[in-house]
Formats: sequence, structure tokens, C-alpha cells
Amino acid sequence: MVPIDPHPDTAELGYLGVADILAGFGTGTLTSAGLVDALLDRITVVDDPDGAVGLAAVAGVAADARSVAAQRDAERARGDADGPLHGVPVMVKDNIEATGLPGAAGSTALAGRPAADAALVTRVRRAGAVVLASTNLSEWANIRSAHSTSGWSATGGLVGNPWALDRSAGGSSSGSGAALAAGLTPLAVGTETDGSIVCPCSVAGVVGLKPTVGAVPTAGVVPISASQDSPGPMGRSVDDVARLFAVLADIGPLDLAAPEPRFVHATTWRTGHPATDEAFGAVVEAVRRAGYPVTDRRVATPGPDVVADEFEVLLAELSDDLGAYLATRPGDGVRSLADVLTHDQARAEVELPYFGDELFARAVATGGRAGPGYAAARERNLAWAVTSCLGPALEDADVVVAPAYGPAWKSDLTIGGHAGVVSSWITTPAAIAGWPIMSVPVALVHGLPIGAALVARPGEEAVLLAAAARIESVVQAVGPLPRPGWRPPTRG
Repeated sequence: MVPIDPHPDTAELGYLGVADILAGFGTGTLTSAGLVDALLDRITVVDDPDGAVGLAAVAGVAADARSVAAQRDAERARGDADGPLHGVPVMVKDNIEATGLPGAAGSTALAGRPAADAALVTRVRRAGAVVLASTNLSEWANIRSAHSTSGWSATGGLVGNPWALDRSAGGSSSGSGAALAAGLTPLAVGTETDGSIVCPCSVAGVVGLKPTVGAVPTAGVVPISASQDSPGPMGRSVDDVARLFAVLADIGPLDLAAPEPRFVHATTWRTGHPATDEAFGAVVEAVRRAGYPVTDRRVATPGPDVVADEFEVLLAELSDDLGAYLATRPGDGVRSLADVLTHDQARAEVELPYFGDELFARAVATGGRAGPGYAAARERNLAWAVTSCLGPALEDADVVVAPAYGPAWKSDLTIGGHAGVVSSWITTPAAIAGWPIMSVPVALVHGLPIGAALVARPGEEAVLLAAAARIESVVQAVGPLPRPGWRPPTRG
């Protein structure tokens, strides 16, 4: 299918990568103000939930985006341009606080509460970037209900997937992935507890990295779990993601040319979707033919006890961590998870039209980290993830790779839940251990993108990004993926 862009006048600027943007600034063929104007025009046409396209990826636009862009141009004209992302637009997920943006996690319970810059947003601004907007998400980062529909929030509605508007944009960083795929921003920040960056990147055909837990500060980010939460960079290329990661982690530029990674292909981590697994297998063989070392290995898969332990840990930490955050967020409103439950019941027509918030109720009942089952569950979980799974998988290698998710499933607010989702097990051990994981697009299946997921040891994001760059180069040598086809909803 030849892509038909919904706003062709801004498509060229909308899909520029960071290197090209900075080069344009340097030669004077592009200005930050011109780029921001084009992206805001594109957002108006593409994103309006009541418009012709109705992507609903954007939660709020920064009122000062144009003035900051003009300031960056003036700095450049004076020779005062400073920072690796000087003048480059960036969007942040709606559960990340930023001055002038909602920071509401998609919930009316936080709507209107003042938001100050999260620590990571301070780093983004210090790098010279223009904070353009915040992105819609699965409300409360998809921890409210087992029957939730990924990409839906009470404040922003349902995010569409630019590849096929009735398909899921994944969760919970759905708006960030969709905005990138739609050419609304060159860079975005998401958050992940278990799969919430990898999933939307895989189904939207973009690149995303969940760094090692603790590598990027979480102050000012609406939390779920201190042991598993991590904000991370998202973009349309590995190079773009590496540039944003260096800013978020407050480190120097990363060299993606070295070191030479050793891959483990996890043969036991499959999605169960035949076309996806076949396409991924072809990518692995292409990586081998390109001369990169790949070892096939059976890697442990989690049983029901591992999944149950992770869930117990997440709910206990949610009780403590979100409760503490709500108690200290400035402004009037909810101060605890119990308050959120009361708020949602009072506004059920807005907050609970499709699914409930039974997981919040379960979290309150856990008693938090002091509850009877938390410590043992966390100990068992870590032992499985590190000692039984990831440690043996990477014994003599640098990166383990597997398919991430199958092609995007149809969104369904009536049925809810995650019917149609197919994925491998790769996000689970990385999430439990707090190790870095990322997704890079590798193929189209039934006209929809799929991603390869990669995991490395803690603190080895440079190795992980270098490995992802190798896979990206192999895929592009065969033929780069096209832009989204913007298919209208289909029946069946």
C-alpha cells in the first residue's frame, strides 16, 4: 500500500530525524520555529479526536512551544546554541509532570492539579529541546483494571494506530508511539513497568528503550512500582533514541558503532502468532548472514507462579508508591488510592463507562510492602528473573533477542481486556529484574509492523543500543519499512 498522508503539506517535516533536524538548523534551511509551527498544524489536522482522522495521541499542547522555539532560533543566531537537542521538539507522556501540561495520567482525578517539571523534563529543557506537548496513554499506565482497553483514558479518549485506525496503539505509552508513527514529533518520552514502551513501539513501528531502573530519574512521574518503573526514550530510529537517552540519563553521547554485540536468540520466546514468528525468524537469519554472532538458546519461560508473584509485587508497590505521590502532589484533589476509588465512583459515567478500577481496590487491600506476601514474592521473582532466566541466557553473550508483539489487534472498548494480544515472554524477566529492554521495528505482517525486542545486562544501554543498530541496519539493507498507510477502520 502506498502511504496516503492525511496532511501532506507537513509530512516532510513531520518525519525528519534528529540528525537531519540539527543539520537543517546548522545550514539555515530549517528553523525551530518553522518546525514547531508545522508540527502544531499537523497535530490540529491529524490528532483532533472529533476530526477527520481522530488519532487522539496528544493530551495537551504546550502554550509556550512557539515562543521557546523562537528563543532557540535567536540563541542559534547569536552563536549561543547549547545542548545536544537544541531546538528539537519532544513530547512527554501524560503521567510525566511538565509545567503547563496536564500531567494527569489520563484521569479526571488529577485534571487541573498543578504540574511542575519532572526531573527528566528539566534535563530535556537543559538540553535545549522544545517541550511540544504531552501524549495520551492508557489511564494510570494501564494498572487500573484487568479489563482495560489499551490506549484509552478518561481525559483523552482512545488512541488510534496510524497504520490502521481501528487497531490498538498498544499500552500504556500508546500516545507517544502513535505520535511518532504519525509524524507529530521526532522524539517522545514514555514510561514502562512491564511492556509499556516495548508494546506501543512494536505495534506502531517505532523504536523505544526502557532503561535500567534508576538510570533515568522518576521524580515527578506518576508511579506504579519503584522496582520496575522507568521512563525511557522513543523515536523513529535507534540513533534518535540514543540521543534522547543520553539526555535523560545525563550522560555523554553514545557510540553505536562499538562494541560488537554477541546475540542470543531465545528460541523458547515466541508470540504464538505464526506469521510474526516466521518473519522474526527470517530477521534472525539475516542478522547471521550479515556476520553477527547469534547463538540459539532455550531460555526459561515464566510459569503462573512467576506471573502471580510479579502481580502481587506490583499491587503492593502501587499501594505505597502511588499513595505517596498523590499525598504530595500540589493542589486540591485526591490524596490516596482510596480517594481515587471514591472519585471514580462519583464520576462513573466519565471514568468507568467501559471497565472498572478493581486493581486499585486490590492494591489498597494488600497493605503495601508491609503486607504479608510482598517480601517473599519479590525475592522469588528476582531469583527467577536473574538466576533462572536472564543470567543463564546471557552467560556468554551480550544481548538476548526475541519477537516482541504480533501485529496490532483491534481495539474494543465493549469487550475490553486484551483479547487478540499476542506477545513473547521477553518483557517479563526484564521488567522483574529492572534490566534494560528495547524494541526496534523489523517487518510488516499483514501490512502492520512488528518489532524485535532486545534485553541486556543492567547499565549496558550502550551495548543494547549498538545491538539494536545492527538489527536496524540489516532490516534497512533489505528494505526500510514504509510510513504508515493510514488505513481506515475495517470490518471483521
